[in-house]
Amino acid sequence: MPRRHGGQHHQAAFGHAVAVRAVRGACPLWIVHEAVAIPDRILTQLIETTDGIRYVSMAKGLVKPSETYTRPARRYAVALGCEEANASEFIYADALGTGGIATPIGSSCRICLRTDCDQRAFPPAASEIRVDPDRRGAVPYEVV
Repeated sequence: MPRRHGGQHHQAAFGHAVAVRAVRGACPLWIVHEAVAIPDRILTQLIETTDGIRYVSMAKGLVKPSETYTRPARRYAVALGCEEANASEFIYADALGTGGIATPIGSSCRICLRTDCDQRAFPPAASEIRVDPDRRGAVPYEVV
C-alpha cells in the first residue's frame, strides 16, 4: 500500500510511494529542476522530506524537438526514486553513499514546514509572517 505524505502520490520503485507535486511549484532544492537544464546526464540526490523519510532521487532531462524551427524545443524531466534503504538496488545511487547528509526538501513552498530554507520562493500559506525592515535574511520575512 503506498504511503500518503501529501501532494500527489506516484508509485515508485519497490512499491513505495514518493510524495511529489507536479514540477510547477515543487521544491526548488529537488534535483529534477537541474535535470531539465542538463539533459545529457542522469543526476542523483539523497533527499529528506519534512516527515524525516530519506529517499534517493534520480532525474533525467529530456529534450524533444518541436515541429518547426520557430518554436523552441520541448524540455521535460523524469524522476525516479526509492527509500534510502533500497538504494543499493540502483546503480546510479552507488556514488551517493547512504547515511550521509541529505538535502532537506519539501513538496512545495506554500505547504512546506521548513522555516529555515533559504531557497523558499513563497511563505507558507498556513503561517503568519513578519517583515522587519531593519533585518536582512535569506528571505525577506520571518515565519512566525
